[in-house]
Amino acid sequence: MTQEEKTREFYANIIDSVGDGVIVIDTAGRVALMNPAAEEITGISRRQAQGNPFSALFKETEILREMVEKTAATGMSISDHENIVIRKAKQLTPVSATTCPLMLASGEMTGTILVLRDLTSIRDLEDAVRHADRLSTLGTLAAGLAHEIKNPLGGIKGAAQLLDLELPAESELRDNVRIMVREVERVNRIVEELLALASPRRLTLAPVNLHKVLGDIVTLQKRATEGRKISFLQQFDPSIPPILVDEGLLTQLFLNLIKNAVEAVDDGGLVRITSRVISDYSMTQKGERRSRLVAVEVSDDGPGIPKEQLDQLFTPFFTTKAKGTGLGLAICQKIVSEHRGMIKVDSDPGKGTTFTVMVPLIQ
Repeated sequence: MTQEEKTREFYANIIDSVGDGVIVIDTAGRVALMNPAAEEITGISRRQAQGNPFSALFKETEILREMVEKTAATGMSISDHENIVIRKAKQLTPVSATTCPLMLASGEMTGTILVLRDLTSIRDLEDAVRHADRLSTLGTLAAGLAHEIKNPLGGIKGAAQLLDLELPAESELRDNVRIMVREVERVNRIVEELLALASPRRLTLAPVNLHKVLGDIVTLQKRATEGRKISFLQQFDPSIPPILVDEGLLTQLFLNLIKNAVEAVDDGGLVRITSRVISDYSMTQKGERRSRLVAVEVSDDGPGIPKEQLDQLFTPFFTTKAKGTGLGLAICQKIVSEHRGMIKVDSDPGKGTTFTVMVPLIQ
């Protein structure tokens, strides 16, 4: 192999290793080079693209064609970070795109470089931040209301209990008093959940075996659903080490999600819990060493959630259950946020729902 061939191979390896999609278009408008990341983002293989007109390959993405044509004609660099969506099969992928001229050392323009970046992960993180901001505002308001409500609740319950002691044992009014006490206790539980949602907590962090926590919850749910013929499938990545989390809050989080999944399925339904390590997201702060994330998915094959309800799922007091308070998922999101992670939901009406919890893989 000549030195020139070695140099060409070296630069080709660099382009193939880049995480962003890179497509090189020659002066005739044909695709001359395409790296694996571009194949993944566009759903077009390198073999399919090589030597074919860029305009034909991307005939449904007018903005990209216009950017490439303008750069080829003028030598200008153009960027768009907001308006481009690539359709891959039935999936829509938001991307940012930059086109720039490919220049020789002599200054001659020999083509156009198109760089594509998949924005799916960034959009997910932006959604998580918006949810957290909304939750924080509502939580502050809820804390003030909760403190105001607890005092009169205590007075009502105390008065009802005194009344119960004064009434004759055979009095029919005692049933009404018991209803009063029970309903006051229910309201008090809602108030306690509001306070848990609003008040900052100090995490008790310790190394926790994630799979033991999940396994214990599944065991409890199997006992609670005896006779319903619900199947539980656990698919855990054995390479995941103990992670640094608050075990009590983590148990509360996954107990809520798994119970929701169980309630969503009919007899003969399936609840699947999986764990894996992912590197698609970075949740580290500036200046910190990048860390991978542990993702836990809780899926069910229930009826799914209508699209118009998905954006409201984590909003306090929004519930689809007849007896729900609408605080369970809001508290789940708060727990995940306190662990510097994120939670998202995907649902296909008629096929089921998947909640994905991601927390940093900190040991």
